[in-house]
Amino acid sequence: MPPAKKEVKKLDIDEHTLPIEKCAERYSTKIDPNKPTASFGLTQSEAENSTENNFFSITGIDPVDNGIATVYVGIVIIAVAVLNALIEFVQLMASEKALAGFLNMIPSKSQVIRDGKLKNLPAAELVLGDIVFVRMGDKVPADIFIIAATDFKVDNSSLTGEAEPQERGPHNSMQNQLEATNLAFNSTLAVNGEAYGIVIRCGDNTVLGQIAGLTQSEHKAKSPMTTEINNFVATIGTVAILSAIIFFIIAQVNTGKISFALNFAIGVLVAWVPEGLPATVTMLLTIAAKRMAAEKVLVKDLRGVETLGAITLLATDKTGTLTRNQMTATNFWCGLKLYSANLSATNLPSDEKAFDYNGSGIQEILHISAMCSRARFDRTDVPIDQRTITGDATESGLFRFAAQKLNDIDQLQDKYPKVFEIPFNSENKWHMAIHKKPHATGKLTLFMKGAPERILRICSTILKDGEAITMEQDHQDEFTRSYEYMAGKGHRVLAFAMLNLPESEYPENIEFKKEPKNYPSTGLCFVGLASLEDPPKHGVREAIGRCREAGIKIMMVTGDHPLTAEAIGRKINLMLSDTKDLHAKKTGRAIESIAESEIHAIVIHGERIDELTDADWDNIFSKDEIIFARTSPKHKLQIVKRAQSLGHIVGVTGDGVNDSPALKKADLGISMNISGSDVSKEAASMILLDDNFASTVKGVKEGRLIFVNLKKCIQYTVTHTIPEVIPFILWVVVPIPSMIGSLQVLVVDLGFELFASLSYAWEPAESDYLMKLPPRIPVSPESIAKLRKRRIEDVEDAGGNANDANGNDGHPVELTLSQKLKMLTSMRYWKRKFEKPDGEIMVDSNGLSWAYLEVGFIEFIGSATAFFVVMYKGKYPDGTVFGLSPWDIRAMQQSPNSYFASGAPAYTTLTGSNLVK
Repeated sequence: MPPAKKEVKKLDIDEHTLPIEKCAERYSTKIDPNKPTASFGLTQSEAENSTENNFFSITGIDPVDNGIATVYVGIVIIAVAVLNALIEFVQLMASEKALAGFLNMIPSKSQVIRDGKLKNLPAAELVLGDIVFVRMGDKVPADIFIIAATDFKVDNSSLTGEAEPQERGPHNSMQNQLEATNLAFNSTLAVNGEAYGIVIRCGDNTVLGQIAGLTQSEHKAKSPMTTEINNFVATIGTVAILSAIIFFIIAQVNTGKISFALNFAIGVLVAWVPEGLPATVTMLLTIAAKRMAAEKVLVKDLRGVETLGAITLLATDKTGTLTRNQMTATNFWCGLKLYSANLSATNLPSDEKAFDYNGSGIQEILHISAMCSRARFDRTDVPIDQRTITGDATESGLFRFAAQKLNDIDQLQDKYPKVFEIPFNSENKWHMAIHKKPHATGKLTLFMKGAPERILRICSTILKDGEAITMEQDHQDEFTRSYEYMAGKGHRVLAFAMLNLPESEYPENIEFKKEPKNYPSTGLCFVGLASLEDPPKHGVREAIGRCREAGIKIMMVTGDHPLTAEAIGRKINLMLSDTKDLHAKKTGRAIESIAESEIHAIVIHGERIDELTDADWDNIFSKDEIIFARTSPKHKLQIVKRAQSLGHIVGVTGDGVNDSPALKKADLGISMNISGSDVSKEAASMILLDDNFASTVKGVKEGRLIFVNLKKCIQYTVTHTIPEVIPFILWVVVPIPSMIGSLQVLVVDLGFELFASLSYAWEPAESDYLMKLPPRIPVSPESIAKLRKRRIEDVEDAGGNANDANGNDGHPVELTLSQKLKMLTSMRYWKRKFEKPDGEIMVDSNGLSWAYLEVGFIEFIGSATAFFVVMYKGKYPDGTVFGLSPWDIRAMQQSPNSYFASGAPAYTTLTGSNLVK
């Protein structure tokens, strides 16, 4: 029976494809699309019945997936939580604070039509089929299907990452559920207008709930520290239990007293187990987490402290993480000429000309930047250089440059009022606005800006010397050269186009509509290109250098153009080597003739990701320098899974809602505090309080230091195991009196040793070598081959097919319980358990042999010597010497007279002296 493959969950939404009447019929509600205020909605009794019938749906419970077994699981979890309440209290409080921001996203009140009347009800009481009214300033109380709207716009940025408010209404032409124009989603903010909609999703079934569910479905892999300590605990627990059973039998045979044998077995068990170790590890991690908080790194999961020090691969965003997200205009290409936007530059490159306000297309680009934009000044009563701009960083950079050059920037919107607009979205990748700007053939002008490839595709002419001329192939070739030149410098590039709308087709009073579309979308005039630079953050280059020195592979995952991403990567030293294309260009060789072993850098376009084979992924991750460009959040999750399947310990940075599955799946998810969404912060194990990538380097060093100190601490903690166990063994085997009791063992473990071991929390690094060592569990071709072989053997030992060893995403498949039990019967499985692990682990055989055998026996010899010296040289209060030799002690213990008990008879030592007391 092959291992079960994990089902991939997707968003369950199809209402956006339904006509309004069909949607109303599905949810059994009464509507009037022409006059929504006259809609009757549900009756109160229908709402109550819906609550009863759809209780599981509303609360997000699946009665099929959550049978009675879940109840027992819950009882067990509660029992465990109660037992560990004191240890977990601080951790739970931190989680509650993190959840507070997430819960604030959920609106508390809503306006709903029931029995034909508009009522205010708590959002928690909404049911499927309710008709709700949402207006500007409200948070959408559930997922709704819009039946009527007036200038209704919502802010989807927390959900989809789209910076611009999105227009919503009763019509839709989008296939993507998240971009459907007839749906508004729970927790999104209405920023303009008003709308009526049918409730189609409540509770955990909303899009927000489903995304959170996807996050929960991505099980975080156990941290290396957790795995290693669990293995140690399992080993020491097995030894302790077996020792207790064996010596219980010996004690029973020797003494015939079951109570004595039982007490003895308990003593052996207690002596073997380092009771203070869990508390010691937790406290050391807590102290380290506090130090990291002082470095602007907030640790939510204490195990993440050590994980950060163990990562082998860090996947990071570009904008806002590696760069400042502060766009500045750098170049313009218009009229087939390239201009510099640096007004003070003196030594310009030979390809660039000084900025010329009267250059062909310059003024048009400035006007488009100012009018086809959502960026605005917060105030107009101060000089321009003192004003703050609200809006997207890219638009803000263009708007500020235009404001510096246009004298009438504050009056421009009034002078040329906007009559129609389609904001930028991830499907179109352009922003269009139509303004009342007169020209020779009419009074309306269409402006557009967006992705260069998309804009060029819908243009048939190009602006040159003030005239629109037919676009020829040489114009397109010049466009490509200029585009690659700008993007090659690491700049973000936008294209601009316009069209003078003839009054014969588009009169001044025309009402433009998205559906049915009555605006031109082809035949535009290409105006030019503009590039903007988002400078790298201070310290990023040095931080990447330190990570590289520490053997950590830094990988950029961005939505930007590959050339832009590569150029930024080279600016910050993330990419130093040549890619295959660049190497071929430099050497004049054909790309096909260049072996992969010659290349150490690669840039992957997001469009290729879904088509990559296992061999392709192996080749990508074999490179030292990797950039993924034009990617989506879905791609980021796929990249994380693929890297983990090769044995990488992966860290991921992210800030959006859609980043949360990747953050959860990563070994260490790192969210941004300033720019991060509440959902991403909840999914992450660590939060950068200052959004500064350089802070992660400090965290890596702290993580490596805590690993070294934890290793020392564990070795120190277990050194007293042997001197605690052997006295119990000698008590039965020799026998001699027990040198130490169970209570004394607990006092040593939880008292003296606990506080002594805590001193390792403040142990400084012995030198600066920590950040010059490779990761403690490095990834190499040999380790990858070994890992894959082990997975195949595990599946074969479990009775499965070797071809099913890996899932579609390269991750190992999950084995059933019966398969796991069958695997335990394989000798090959147990042989692998005792193989020497790759890299350095926290509890290794060398450390244990030193702690248990060498130091442990030295401590035992010292403590046993002290015991015998006291028994021989010790004195009673009256000055009488004990005078007991080891042989006397053994004879007294073997005697039925119980000489060591109170009231025992006098004992005559082997030397002939009487021991009266």
